[in-house]
Amino acid sequence: MRQAEIVYFEKTGESNTSATLKAAAKRVESGDIYKALIASTSGATGLAAMDILTNVEIIVVSHSYGFQQINKQEFSAANREAIEGRGGKILTCQHAFGGVGRAVRKKFGTYELEEIIAQTLRNFGEGTKVCVEIVLMAADSGLVNYGENVLAVAGSDRGADTALIVKAANAQSFFDLRIQEMICKPLF
Repeated sequence: MRQAEIVYFEKTGESNTSATLKAAAKRVESGDIYKALIASTSGATGLAAMDILTNVEIIVVSHSYGFQQINKQEFSAANREAIEGRGGKILTCQHAFGGVGRAVRKKFGTYELEEIIAQTLRNFGEGTKVCVEIVLMAADSGLVNYGENVLAVAGSDRGADTALIVKAANAQSFFDLRIQEMICKPLF
């Protein structure tokens, strides 16, 4: 049996970013986690992770182009340059729970399977949904291996408020993915 502390935040959001990254850093001190996936819209959370998570490979996962506005990327060029300049990687690709299914919802007003899964994961919090999603995206992109335990950090809108250890799987093997540990998350 192994016991661990889970941090529960009283509210969601950006104000929890520093505490989330520090709790994640404490967990990876054990030396059995080698990669950290950090969800980051503008790159600010990814850059903050570079300062706190020093003993793991950092992979920052951004929104796809056109997520909020056609042909627009929300990730700042300055943050991209700073993260890559410090050895971090940036993954920009289609969301595992978005894409064509989201297009069907917008056009026809009906939900597809990916969005039903996303809504179910949101029962644990928005950050939990995003953590699972970025692990799938990173595995599909070859940045993490199927079966590899990775740290995933995400949040509810901006910043970070959720950190999990997740056993990675590809989207096509979604039901092989496992949330191994919860490090922190907000209460509702």
